[in-house]
Amino acid sequence: MTLRILLVPVLGALFLFSANLAFAQSAAQPGGVFEVHGINVDVTAASTQAARDKARVAGESTAFRGLLERLTLRRDYSRLPRFSGGEIASYVRDFEVAQEKASAVRYLATLNYRFKADKIRELLIDYEIPFAETTSKPILILPVYQAAGALLLWDEPNPWRDAWFARPEDYSLVPTMLPEGDLADIAAIGPEQAVAGDLQRLAVIAARYRTANTLVAHGVLKMDRGRPDLEVHITRYGSDQQEQSVVKSFESRDAESLNQLLGRAARELTSEIEDNWKRDNLLQFGNKAVIAVTIRIGGLEDWLTVRKKLAGVAVIRSTDLIILSLDEVRVNLNYIGSLQQLSLALEQADLKLIQEGDGWGLELTSDGGKS
Repeated sequence: MTLRILLVPVLGALFLFSANLAFAQSAAQPGGVFEVHGINVDVTAASTQAARDKARVAGESTAFRGLLERLTLRRDYSRLPRFSGGEIASYVRDFEVAQEKASAVRYLATLNYRFKADKIRELLIDYEIPFAETTSKPILILPVYQAAGALLLWDEPNPWRDAWFARPEDYSLVPTMLPEGDLADIAAIGPEQAVAGDLQRLAVIAARYRTANTLVAHGVLKMDRGRPDLEVHITRYGSDQQEQSVVKSFESRDAESLNQLLGRAARELTSEIEDNWKRDNLLQFGNKAVIAVTIRIGGLEDWLTVRKKLAGVAVIRSTDLIILSLDEVRVNLNYIGSLQQLSLALEQADLKLIQEGDGWGLELTSDGGKS
């Protein structure tokens, strides 16, 4: 590795700090990906301590399974390992009790767990189960409901919007959010504009919620069979990927109410959104590459910001500093997967990979801030 140390005291110190970026990479991965919060336990046993111990084991098992499902595709859930409490404990870094109540024989608590990222990765690799770690930027969902010819987005009742709000609040690699439906939202976009894909209006509502990605879920109620069925036209707009559209149909089951149908459709579509993202971002450990990039900086603070963001990109395994100057940094990014995957993962960290002649540049986008 070629290194050039400049005779600038502050940057010289920064160089020494940055040379260890490869080592810091693992520890600096987004901690939230390997954390599972909000596990509720309610256990009765012969004593408070016995109930507490039993609850901890049960909580670990639930959190462990939830974490593995978070990282993997639904098609592979049946292949995920099922371990005993003692085996799972070796994958737990630590846990905390968010809330608890106890009696002489009963223990109720809400538990949060942090898992050992490297051990979880090794486990999935050993079982040959593909997995992803890259977290998408938030997606704003606009649930437009069409029934008897009327289009509803902000008006009440909108049972389709209610169904999206009622989904479980699980941590996901694809965080989604719903607009509040206040006067500013109503002024930003109407249901007809959302269904028509009015890019200007979609950009306005997206800007309100500080996201670049919007998904219009246009649910059409059909009564052709004399019972409720739902046809959903899903279109995603945003900077991360090209506009994508798909149509999904959901037939009501025997004794299933309309609200139950809508709830099932919202949950199923959420899972499909997550699966599509994970499929595009599966870590490809057998496909390794290196790319040299130039980063224009306005000073030390810019480089520290970019450096921190690079450390959180899952597909980048290490970063080698080549040149550091007052206005430019050159690094080699050692990554896994395709160049397209690298570019997409960088975008989630507010970094844009751009081609500059025969080489590549990396710049902080306007959304990146100085966090």
